[in-house]
Amino acid sequence: MKLSIITAVALLAAGPVAGTALAQTTAATQARPTDEQLSSEIATKIANHDTLKADGVQVNVKNGVVTLNGLVGNDADKATAERLARVDGVVRVENHLKSREKATTAVTGTGGAVADATKNGAEKTVDATKTGAETTANATKKAAGKTKDVFSKSGEKITDGWITSRIKTKFMADDTLQSSAINVDTVDHVVTLRGAVPTEAARIKAMDTAKEVEGVDRVVDALKVTGK
Repeated sequence: MKLSIITAVALLAAGPVAGTALAQTTAATQARPTDEQLSSEIATKIANHDTLKADGVQVNVKNGVVTLNGLVGNDADKATAERLARVDGVVRVENHLKSREKATTAVTGTGGAVADATKNGAEKTVDATKTGAETTANATKKAAGKTKDVFSKSGEKITDGWITSRIKTKFMADDTLQSSAINVDTVDHVVTLRGAVPTEAARIKAMDTAKEVEGVDRVVDALKVTGK
């Protein structure tokens, strides 16, 4: 009998407390705004702000967590948007906004880099062209200097000494010229004949014989006809 009375008293005592807790929980649940309400409130605040209203800030709320996406003018606007999003009922703000100012700076920097690269490329092209022209000129000059260093039909290198020797040999083999006192001098493939020949025919023969030798560019006549 005593036990039943004690139990009843305990239940009566606990009843109001449990009821109060339940009522408080229900009130808190009803007082907390929904994600849709939070999203609408934050979007309105941002849209009515002087520096943010022209920017496209996307507001997404899920379970009280706000996520901000989009592009704003600068870092200050980014911070302002986050401050406006921290309304009552928000658990956390994820700020993924990007600054238009930094994006512009990055593009400008890239443009400068492209301009520098183009300039450097143009300079390198000019230098390469100049170097190529100089190389060609030098090669042409060297080739011109070696033009006379050609080879005879027999494969011998034609030099001034080789030309002089060939002309003297031909003179010695010719009956008209072998007894003549002819001096042969060759400089840069130009042959000069000096001395005395007995007749005009011998002079002409000497000139023609010298001109026939390979590698001779020109023959200078300094011969004198002395007669027999």
